[in-house]
Amino acid sequence: MSDTGIPWGERRRRRFTIGRDQMHRASALLTLVLLILGFAMASPAFLSVNNGLTVLLQTAVIGLLGIGLTLVIITGGIDLSVGSVLALSGVVSAMSVKAGLPVMPAMCVGILAGAACGAFNGLVITRLRIPPFVATLGMMLIARGVALQLTGATPISGLGEGFGWLGNGALFRMVEMQPNGFPRVIFPGIPYPAILLLIVAIATGYVLRRRRVGRHLYATGSNEEAARLSGVKVDGTKMYAYTMSGALAGLAGNVLMSRLVTAQPSEGVMYELDAIAAAVIGGASLTGGVGTISGTMIGAFIIGILRNGLNMAGVSAFIQQIVIGLVVIGAVWIDMVRNRR
Repeated sequence: MSDTGIPWGERRRRRFTIGRDQMHRASALLTLVLLILGFAMASPAFLSVNNGLTVLLQTAVIGLLGIGLTLVIITGGIDLSVGSVLALSGVVSAMSVKAGLPVMPAMCVGILAGAACGAFNGLVITRLRIPPFVATLGMMLIARGVALQLTGATPISGLGEGFGWLGNGALFRMVEMQPNGFPRVIFPGIPYPAILLLIVAIATGYVLRRRRVGRHLYATGSNEEAARLSGVKVDGTKMYAYTMSGALAGLAGNVLMSRLVTAQPSEGVMYELDAIAAAVIGGASLTGGVGTISGTMIGAFIIGILRNGLNMAGVSAFIQQIVIGLVVIGAVWIDMVRNRR
């Protein structure tokens, strides 16, 4: 036993886990760099400013969903409902705007709707003891059905320019008027969704590394029974993870619907797989207890750049699905091999 009260074997295990996670993040970062170089050589336009901003916009939604999934996966669970919750939250925000609420309060209502869906998942899992896969699969169907029922399966449009501020606005955008009366963009600016993703990632990373609830998340995923005996409120910790996952899905729904300036109840289909892939590629273990926000961000950019690069190369959407599916299988296989070792 060391002076700090932590057994030598436990300290050795922690050092090994930290080193393993760092190596996994380094390999994921190397993969990201190789993808950028490969697509840049295939198409010179890939490294253009406009395409870079497009990648940031596409990755923002995946990243927000991935952060929520990371919290859930760390506890040893899974959330298959985030894509449907994204759609429902966007619909609720749009309907609130149509009802006369200002845009920002309306979007807050949408985020609360997402958090409510996540809290429902947590209650079903902790109180009814239903496996997370089944519980969130049920919520995936419920949320999608509610979104379609509320809208009659038709998009909600006519939301006004203010609704598109979050998804289409940018910081430091510079525009000048030309003599012919048309504007010319000097610098497109940093998209608000990218700034929002950065803020959420930093805040969540701080919670995981520096706050008690973060330690409880890791403890719950590593060994639930040991965590309970150590005084961790396991059910409350799981409730926190699923509620945050739902809230971040709601935030992602607002970003996506704001970009479209239209609420599409059919949006978000299969987004949960991209989010899970981002978390697992970034080093999160589906067995629980392992995962970082920085790793998830790297994984999200790998998915975003992969989709963007394949689009620029003219690869069909069907082939892209095959590629992403293979990436998911490969990431899970690597996770299994890592756990065996």
